[in-house]
Amino acid sequence: MEYLRVEEKVTLVVNYINEVKTRCTFNAAAEAIGITPQAFKKELGKPRPEASWFVSTTTSEPIGYTDEDKHPELYRITRIITSAKVLKRNLGL
Repeated sequence: MEYLRVEEKVTLVVNYINEVKTRCTFNAAAEAIGITPQAFKKELGKPRPEASWFVSTTTSEPIGYTDEDKHPELYRITRIITSAKVLKRNLGL
């Protein structure tokens, strides 16, 4: 998977997280892709339900999202993916 562009890796992670419907920290997602958390947030673009699964490590909430921007199932699972190793393993990164 090393040959994928950053944008493709971001799409891969976003699609996976939406499939498993589990929140994931910005730090874990960014580390799995090999970019900074700030760069990952920028790659996600404007607030939208598909990107609301990515949350702050300290608050467990998406940053800068209104309730309307959040995915309707955002809180269905209390578990949050905090390890880049989990993402790397599950996505083959």
